[in-house]
Amino acid sequence: MSIQNAPVLDREDLRAEIERRRNSGERIVLANGCFDLLHVGHIRYLTAAKELGDCLVVGVNSDEQARRLKGEGRPAVNETERAEVIAALRSVDLVTIFYEPTVTELIRAIRPDIHAKGTDYAEDTVPEREIVREVGGRVAIVGDPKDHSSTALFTRK
Repeated sequence: MSIQNAPVLDREDLRAEIERRRNSGERIVLANGCFDLLHVGHIRYLTAAKELGDCLVVGVNSDEQARRLKGEGRPAVNETERAEVIAALRSVDLVTIFYEPTVTELIRAIRPDIHAKGTDYAEDTVPEREIVREVGGRVAIVGDPKDHSSTALFTRK
């Protein structure tokens, strides 16, 4: 049996694909993160996000933005390979790399029905919550308790 990975699309191709899917009645869910070293917390987060809709789009932070968020020496895996790994997950339908400091411009571009964030947030602490509402979506907190992290894996002895 052959399994096809989700496509990794640039912003314009992603926008076109989202419109096609939205026009066919699909509910669009956006999740995002660095996904430097994939761990069970990532899998649970993305699986729960997919359960909220029909099409799960995952935004992967660029190398530059991941470095700003995580510090020097990170990411351990480059953006292209991180996107490819995420695209291979069963729950993921579309992947894109975003280069801005936040996911705000991606939200504006694709107008997700739901923006899924991990349990390290509450709905009222999601930085992009107002932008999500502006484009007609809602924020959902999904996944297991935040007791897994790539940073912890890097520092474990």
